[in-house]
This record gives sequence, structure tokens and C-alpha cells, in this order.
Amino acid sequence: MKFKFTGHDTFPLRHGWLFKSINLIENNVLLSASDVAKAEQAITALGVGKNMVNAIKYWAESTHVIKSVIENRVSVQKITPVGEMILSEKKGFDPYLEDIGTIWLVHFLLNFDEESLTAYRYFFNYSNNIYFEKTKLIDDLYDDAMLLSSRVSVDAVTQLKKATLKKDVDCFLSTYASKPKINAGKKSKAADEDYFASPLTELGLIRDLGRGYFQCEVSDRPSLPINIFLFALVNFFKHINKDSSVNTVSFEDLLTKPLSPGRIFKLSESGLGRLLDEAVLATDNEVFWIDSLGLKQVSVEQSLIEEPADLLSDYYRRSK
Repeated sequence: MKFKFTGHDTFPLRHGWLFKSINLIENNVLLSASDVAKAEQAITALGVGKNMVNAIKYWAESTHVIKSVIENRVSVQKITPVGEMILSEKKGFDPYLEDIGTIWLVHFLLNFDEESLTAYRYFFNYSNNIYFEKTKLIDDLYDDAMLLSSRVSVDAVTQLKKATLKKDVDCFLSTYASKPKINAGKKSKAADEDYFASPLTELGLIRDLGRGYFQCEVSDRPSLPINIFLFALVNFFKHINKDSSVNTVSFEDLLTKPLSPGRIFKLSESGLGRLLDEAVLATDNEVFWIDSLGLKQVSVEQSLIEEPADLLSDYYRRSK
């Protein structure tokens, strides 16, 4: 993994940003803030400042709905297949993130990545914190950064500053943490805007307890649709068995291994079991699991692994 603790300019993900990034590229405008002419185009089209253009590009790339490629020695952005399927104004199933399943999908796409280390990927893939203090999370991330990154030199780690990590952790928590309820008498428009700034707060994965303390409990996740879980499951199978033809994984790996559905969705053991039972029914036994002598094993048919995008299109067609 390489370090990626900057790029968002401290702006958390906001409602509408992913759609705006797709819409911009569909209209042949690049998300660029480095080239002056292109930056002016993006700033005008989006109606935001240069730093926010950077942030929109950061979140769109981090959720893998767009990707940067080199064409004629110039970096340009392209819409990914999942970005087009979900967020395209003309073709997308849910461009405005109105479906809770889409928000769960965005969460998975954001954290199913072993290329770049960020505060949120560290938290959802490697941290076991349930009740935690922000300063402790920063310290943990600082201490574990070298262990998790084989691509970064010792000098780079030495130069890594806690102030940089603090900004990334602050941005991560602003993106995910739901804030305490505000008394009706003290409610304000500004408070409402802050509360609903990021769609990922709607998942309830992290609660802001106040005074720098937060809570993230494992749960059954009843709002997680089975097809979004299945999409995460088959992608994890593709990742873990990429050098093997064996399509079997232990229940424990699905619950605790980095990039697994259990880790990313912060599932309880009972929650993962319930979702696997639903998966067996939803796929007509293309997903099945057994408990033999206390060893739980989960298998997925190759036909399901080959076309994970079909699980998404099936979900949205059924929910229409």
C-alpha cells in the first residue's frame, strides 16, 4: 500500500459530488485543478472553488466511479463501468444516492482497496476499535503505517507528520460520524447542513459521542441489501482467490480479514450468518456454506464470481 493521507483538502464527501463528477466528464469537462484552463472549466461548471474541485476528484477516484488514465501523455478521467451504471444522468440507476443500498455500495467501493492507505481504509480494514478517542486513532495509524505499506521508504515514514494524519482522520470522521441530536430549540440551518453533509453518515457506522470520543459497534446491519452484500462477497472471493481456482473461504476470513464484507461493513457474527443464509436463497445455492466439526466454510460458484456487476443491475431493477 502507498500513503494517501491528502488530496481531499479536508473536505468530507458531500451529497451530489459523485454525480457531479460523472456528469462533468459526460459533458467532456475534466476534473482538473492543475491545468489553469481546465481548472477554470471545472470551476465554472461545478460552481465551486479550486480546492473543492480537487476534493470532488479525490472522492470520485477513491470510490472508483472514475479513474485517471494517460492519453497522449496527458492525464484524463474516465468513468468506470460501476460509475456509469449507478451515477450517469442518462443511464444510471441512482445518480442522486436516494437508495440506501447505493450508499452501502459507495462505502464498500471506498474501502475495498489495498493500493492506497487512508484513515478510513485503515479504520474499516485493520482497526478493532469499538469505543475510541480520536487522538488514539491517530496514534494507532501513525504506528501501523509502516507495517501496512511495503511501497514506502523508511525516510517517507520518518517524514510522515501526525498533523497530516490528524487532518485525514478529521476528514474521515466528518464523512462518516453521525452527530448527536440537536435540541429543537437550538436547531439551525447551519447545523442541518452539517448533519446531512455526507451521505455516508446515513449508514450509522460511527457515532460521535462528543469531546473527541466515537463509537463503532459491529452489528447485523439490517439496512444492508442482500445484493450489495453479495457484490462485496464475490469481489472478496475474486481478490482472495485470484491465484487459485478454489472458491472456498472460511467464515472467519469473511468476518475478520481485511477487505472482507465482515470487516468493511462492521458485521457481527450473527449478522454475517444471517446474510449468508439470505445469500443461499437469493442465489439458488450458488452461494452455500457448511459447518463441519465446528469449521465453517463458504463457497461461491464460479458463474457468480465472473459477473458481479449483474448483482447490482438485478438489485436496481427489482427495487424500481
